[in-house]
Amino acid sequence: MTIGLLLVDDHAMVRRGLQVFLSTQPDIKVIGEASNGCEALERTAELHPDIILMDLHMPVMDGIETAKQLRISHPQVKIIVLTSFSDQDHVLPAIRVGIKGYLLKDIEPEALVVAIRKVHSGQVELHSAAASQLMNLMAASTPEQLNVSNSDLNGSSTTSVTITGSELLTPREQEVLDLIALGMSNKEIASKLVITEKTVKTHVSHVLGKLNLSDRTQAAIFALKSGYNS
Repeated sequence: MTIGLLLVDDHAMVRRGLQVFLSTQPDIKVIGEASNGCEALERTAELHPDIILMDLHMPVMDGIETAKQLRISHPQVKIIVLTSFSDQDHVLPAIRVGIKGYLLKDIEPEALVVAIRKVHSGQVELHSAAASQLMNLMAASTPEQLNVSNSDLNGSSTTSVTITGSELLTPREQEVLDLIALGMSNKEIASKLVITEKTVKTHVSHVLGKLNLSDRTQAAIFALKSGYNS
């Protein structure tokens, strides 16, 4: 299945560079471009993309407001933010309006492709810096304040993340969960624990399965709510 992608960025050179690279991917097709949020809404209604790859800082209508409008008018479209900012003032509002990915513009091209495919398959993809901002906020919050629901991460449901099965984790899986909560990537976890990246992926898969969670972000939320990494 080909992934229809809409590029939204006010810099023509950025859009051009992304278009040239992504056109080399057999399963990704750039079906349109927009230079601001208003154009993005118009192009989305016209082209019905699967994914929108969008900057946050744009004239006329910024990325946050655009995502709000798209969540209402085209809730089936998945939004990936591609920006230069990883502070809480940018990360948290983006998550709250239902984005499915938060990436920084220094991302490696191959990693961007992987992220697009993951988001298209239903996963949430956060840059480690963005995940750390989310985790820092949650770690500093009270249990009442720490109510990040699936609607914040998935944009559809108001059911909180299910927390079950922590006693089933092995000591190594608990270590991996701790490091996920710190926002570490698989490569960073592998280096920290002196194991292969493939082994880390296996542990992450086991953690998600045992805890009945769908992605790393929910695993990190579970870790903080459950007292891991304290």
